[in-house]
This record gives sequence, structure tokens and C-alpha cells, in this order.
Amino acid sequence: MITVENLSYTYPDEERPVLRDVSLAISAGEFVLLTGPSGAGKSTLLRTLSGLVPHFSGGAIAGRIRVAGKDPIAAGPQQMSRTVGMVFQNPEAQSVVDRVEADVAFALENAAVPPAEMRIRVEEALNLLELAPLRDRALHTLSGGERQRAAIAAALALRPRVLVLDEPTSQLDPQAAADVLGALVRLNEDVGLTIVLCEHRLERVVRYAERVVALERGAVVADGPVPDILERLPQLPPLSRLGRELGWNPLPLTVKQGRTHARRLPLPPNGDGVSLNTGDRAPQAGSNRPLLEARNVRFAYDRQPVLRGIDLTVREGEAVALMGRNGSGKSTLLKCLVGLLRAQQGEVQIEGEPIAGRSVADVCRRVAYLPQAPDDLLFAETVRDELETTLRNHGLRNGSGRIDALLQRLGLMAHAGAYPRDLSVGERQRVALGAVTITEPALLLLDEPTRGLDYAAKEQLVALWRGWQRDGLGLLLVTHDVELAAQVAQRVIILGDGEVIADGPAGQVLGSSPLFAPQIARLFPSQNWLTVEDALGALAPEKV
Repeated sequence: MITVENLSYTYPDEERPVLRDVSLAISAGEFVLLTGPSGAGKSTLLRTLSGLVPHFSGGAIAGRIRVAGKDPIAAGPQQMSRTVGMVFQNPEAQSVVDRVEADVAFALENAAVPPAEMRIRVEEALNLLELAPLRDRALHTLSGGERQRAAIAAALALRPRVLVLDEPTSQLDPQAAADVLGALVRLNEDVGLTIVLCEHRLERVVRYAERVVALERGAVVADGPVPDILERLPQLPPLSRLGRELGWNPLPLTVKQGRTHARRLPLPPNGDGVSLNTGDRAPQAGSNRPLLEARNVRFAYDRQPVLRGIDLTVREGEAVALMGRNGSGKSTLLKCLVGLLRAQQGEVQIEGEPIAGRSVADVCRRVAYLPQAPDDLLFAETVRDELETTLRNHGLRNGSGRIDALLQRLGLMAHAGAYPRDLSVGERQRVALGAVTITEPALLLLDEPTRGLDYAAKEQLVALWRGWQRDGLGLLLVTHDVELAAQVAQRVIILGDGEVIADGPAGQVLGSSPLFAPQIARLFPSQNWLTVEDALGALAPEKV
């Protein structure tokens, strides 16, 4: 179905190729997982299969590609769209019209599909992604995860022979991600759809794929069946990483497989397990005073309630994870907390002062807010200019020493003069983080901050957050990444239909949740372990 021979590609005005002599062959009906660190060339490789590279991006390309007998380099994206369905990393960039059903139908209309058949295809796609109840919703009112599902539905409506997906679960809650991946498996098995999927959260995907292709610096460094390649990857999902540390063979891909090995381990008596990360997750500094207090916060879009009386507190030096299904109100709540949306009832206080009547700029001097799409915050010509612009906008003195210190802490000093949008996903995330924290706020609100980041980039962010926590910074983190919440949070709050349905210590809330439990908690349900380090500390202390 797909043949790539000696493919190399260099973006315009770049000296180094992003793809280097890539060769691979994918048979019809295969489910292939494409992995590798940020900047390895994964997204670029996917775009060559649909003809977007080089037709849309320009640049220099060499080598040979064939997809279902067609040459994407010669045919271009218009001709390839009926053969290759593409789902981008950023679903907001993929929508064309303003309503869910119309957006799914858009490509069919352009392909002159007869109306009767079009109705059938649109209905199939909406039902497959559980979007039928949202068919008349405006896209801008959807949650990030709902928009991601809408983008996948639009790609499937053309019934392509090949579906390529770039981080398709990055904005989905665990249940929605499992549903989407299950739908892809059904299409792969029942219809024979060839799937090439790029994903950083390997714990979600490895159980479904049959083959892994690993890229590094634009070259294929590993290619083969999942169990064989998994052992060779430097970064592993928690379950497989624990298995490698404890010498399990083969490495488990699912919790069920891991239980086969776990039954043979000498575990502490029920309930005696201790989370060794408690010290890292506990508040490190400060007086434990409340930085953020929200009481009875209510909000509705077009008279449709989204927040139904939210009570929330974040204290100095505390990290709180805010979780819940897509559409439960998490992002709306963050916007209400900084004044981007005005709560229709209730009160929000920052450091004991109500935000009612204050401008967003005034609130954001003490509260740093990083939205789901950090690129929306990048306007300046250089990384340094981004931080200087924030200081000027807040009327603060332009201290070069303050900027240099933050760039150093973010690992961005070498890129201080670079154009921010030319950087990798992880680097752009850190630039946006620097732009909102240069005011030295007391509280940091993050909305899906690790979307599109590999394991190494996430570890860098976690280390940065912990350092700020030790200085007394409060952190409120909206995430669907249960492994990140297990690693970072002292408290976890779960929203359901706009209400707080759980609020307590991370071990208690995550460990008892069938939906949001991390892999280690599922593997050892009788212990208070959330992370690999927790389990290794009790089972093999010399490895911690």
C-alpha cells in the first residue's frame, strides 16, 4: 500500500534535512505506530504521504513515494485526498466551516459525492466518533477533545484507503481515546483500512498497533513488530518501563499482561504500600495560604450550563490536577478564573482579592495562564522579544537580568534570538510558558501543557514546575494525561458535567478511579503506588 524509498526532505530556508534517506514499506491493512522524539520528522513524513509536502510547504525533496500506486509528489494533496485521509496534530487548523455536520460533509461536497450517499457517509462518521448529539453545534463551542473527534470524522467521511493521524488522542480523555482507538481498530480489521499513526503517549497505543517505526533525527532507527521494537526504545510507557527495570520478558503491553508477572512479586500487605513520590508532590514552600479560591462558580453558553457551582482552592506551593471527560467544563473554568470569561454567579479570589471588576491584564500579573494552543501567544520576532513584550504590556521594568535568568531556567538561552514559530513543539511550549511567567506570578494555570510533547520534553517541564513549586508557586493543571497527573499532583479534582465529583489526595482519587487510574495503580490496586518510581522503591530500591 505504501512504499517509501530513499526519501529526504528539507524545509525552505533550512540547511539541515528533516527527513534523511527514509525507506519503508507498509502493506495494505497494517496498523503502524510512528514514534520518536519531538522534531524527529514524524509529522513531516505523514504529510509526504498525503502530498502536503512539498506541495503546500515547498522545500527540496528527493526519493520515491507510492501510496496505493499513486505518486503524492506528482499528484499533490487534491488528488491524494480520496486515497489518504489526514488528521492533523492541531484539529483547529483542519476545520473549514462553522458547524460540526457541515464540516464533516465539506470534503464530500467538494468531491461531488451524490447527496443520498453523502448523508449515509456523514451519519456513519458522526456515529463512529459519537458526535451525532453535537451535529448542530458550532465548532468554536466544542471542547478540544470534541474538535479532535470532529477532525477524525471529517477525514473518515471520504472513506480513504489509508488514514494517517498525527497525535489523534492528544486532547482526548482516557475513555474518549480508547473509543477512538477502538474505532480505528474496527476499521482496520473489518474494512482493511491501512493506518499510520503518530503518538507520543505510547501507553495508549502500543496495545493496538502491530508494528512500530521509530524515527530519530529524520532517519528510521527501528522498524518491526511492537514487542521486538519496544525493548529498544529509550523512552517507554510506565508499564513497559517497570517491566524492563524488573527484567520481565516479554515486556507487557497491557495491564492484563503485566499482572502475569506481578503475581510473582513479593508485595507488601494490602494497604501498606507507600508512594515514595509523596515528598516530590507535596508542597515544598510557603505558608500554605490560599492563592486561588473559587466559590459557587457558574457559567453557561447560550443558556446551556457548563459550570454548575464549582468550589476550588489552590494553595501556595501546591500542584492540583484538574481532570474530567471532554466537555466537562475544565477549560471554561480556567477562563473564568482569569477573567477571560465572566462567571455568571459565584466569586473568584486571587491572593484574597476578588477578580470582579478587574481587567484580565491586571489579573494575569499574578496569574499566568497557558491555553491549549500556546502558539496563540507567540507574536514577536524573537524568543527574547516575547518576554520583553509581556513586561511592556504589564508596565513592568524591562530587566534583562530577569529575562536571561528565565531563559536559562527554561533551557532557551541558545534560542534567544530565534523566531519562536520556527522552534520545535516542545521549545514553543517553553517559550509560551516563559511569556506568561516573566511577570513572576504567584499562580500558574496550564491547559493541556504536554500536548504533542515526548517523554523527555515532559520530564523537562515537570522538573521546571517542581523548581517553581519549591519557590512557592501554585499550580493548577488541566490534563488528560493520567501519568502526568500521577507524577506531578498532590491533589486531583475531577469534574463531571460541570460539577466537582471528586477532590482529594492524588493517590486516593487516581487510585480509586476506574477511568483515570495510571498504569501502575491498575497493576497494583492494593498498594498506594502511582508511578514507576513508587513501585521500584518498594520492589527494587537499588533501581530508584
